[in-house]
Amino acid sequence: MNMKKVLLIDDDVNLCRVLSHQLHKSGFEVRTAHSGQEGLRIFSQWETDVVLCDIQMPGLSGIQVLEEIRRQNREVVVIMITAFGSVDNAIEACHLGADDYITKPFSRQQLLFVIEKALRLRNLEQENVRLHQNLAEKYHFDNMIAPSEIMQNIFRTAGRVAQSDTTVLIQGESGTGKELLARAIHFNSPRKNKPFIVVNCPSIPENLIESELFGHVKGAFTGAVKDRKGKFELADGGTIFLDEIADLGENVQAKLLRVLQEREIERVGGSHPLKVDVRVLAATNKNLEERMSAGKFREDLFYRLNVVPITIPPLRERKGDIPFLVDFFVKKYSKQQQFKVLPEVYEALQNYSWPGNVRELENVIEHIIVLSTEPKISLRNLPGHLFRPPGFRVGNSFSQVREGQSLQEIEREAILRALEQTGGNQSRAAELLKIPRHVLIYRMKKIDIEYKQIKPGSKT
Repeated sequence: MNMKKVLLIDDDVNLCRVLSHQLHKSGFEVRTAHSGQEGLRIFSQWETDVVLCDIQMPGLSGIQVLEEIRRQNREVVVIMITAFGSVDNAIEACHLGADDYITKPFSRQQLLFVIEKALRLRNLEQENVRLHQNLAEKYHFDNMIAPSEIMQNIFRTAGRVAQSDTTVLIQGESGTGKELLARAIHFNSPRKNKPFIVVNCPSIPENLIESELFGHVKGAFTGAVKDRKGKFELADGGTIFLDEIADLGENVQAKLLRVLQEREIERVGGSHPLKVDVRVLAATNKNLEERMSAGKFREDLFYRLNVVPITIPPLRERKGDIPFLVDFFVKKYSKQQQFKVLPEVYEALQNYSWPGNVRELENVIEHIIVLSTEPKISLRNLPGHLFRPPGFRVGNSFSQVREGQSLQEIEREAILRALEQTGGNQSRAAELLKIPRHVLIYRMKKIDIEYKQIKPGSKT
């Protein structure tokens, strides 16, 4: 491990000698300066990790040295050394950018403790910055896997709205990526270094949702043993994402409307409002206009949320994205080896309706990768339900499921019935089943359906 470099600036020559010796013994590389001017000269020429600087010095004071160091470098750790009677000056120095201070006289252990604590805190800050940079890169619109024109238009709209504080309502079926888009809006906005708080509205019991969102004061209800911040306070300066907002009760809808109008909240049991600076993003898989007509959602709240509406289409309406998503998920889950996806697999996946949207596609690919015994993905690796005709379910007129009937038997019956209906024409039967002809042939072989079994008018 590289030795940390410490620059010691103090006009007390003897103190410098003692501290330098102690720091050397503790594994630091040390340089000393006996004036502010000399200290700044060394600092400009030597890559420094920690600056220890006395506050009271002739010529340039420690405060002036601190200000110049901070002008040149915001990352280096600066610790001020002060006498007992000058603590106020040290506190002022911390307001000006010093990381900490230590009061004379101090022991070697005290000095090492202050240095190591300041270095740990600075490392945490730098790691936090790196994480936010990684998140911003991960959620950059250019990195999102959806090359279809309709999705690119959505990303362009989201990119423009990200630069403002405008409320956005994201609509779309479950699994289309509403939360992913909300995160992208946040991490491409000026608020990206502030909190992003997710609230899944249906998952919170109705009697707790108000406290979860707005917080409560001690004694507000049984079990409220202390004041507690709600999600809006925790998101202050950042963004709150209200997922499945259609499930909010009428009472909470009214309070949310006030937050959007007044930019203030009131804790449960509280007596005065609290200002909050929070951007609101909301999402739903339900039709809010229908819920308004049914009296289940406030019209005034809808118009407050619906400033910029974005509707994410289901995956079945943008099937050109599927091959790109498949490649992305294959790479994501196949960490140990590379997988080759055969062309007919892409075609089969594009012919499926994906009621669970992107989330379902990801689950299918993860399932395939986990269970695969060879480095390629072929039709036989795909789950059987992907080949089931659209709308094929219990009670459907296409076929009635009998008690104890297996999935393979259901599939066999569907194929036989389609072939019978088309007079044994495999191409027409494949069209009827909404699958490619080669997929039909593959499934026939897999469940032992021979072509000679199929004759017009034959009974199965």
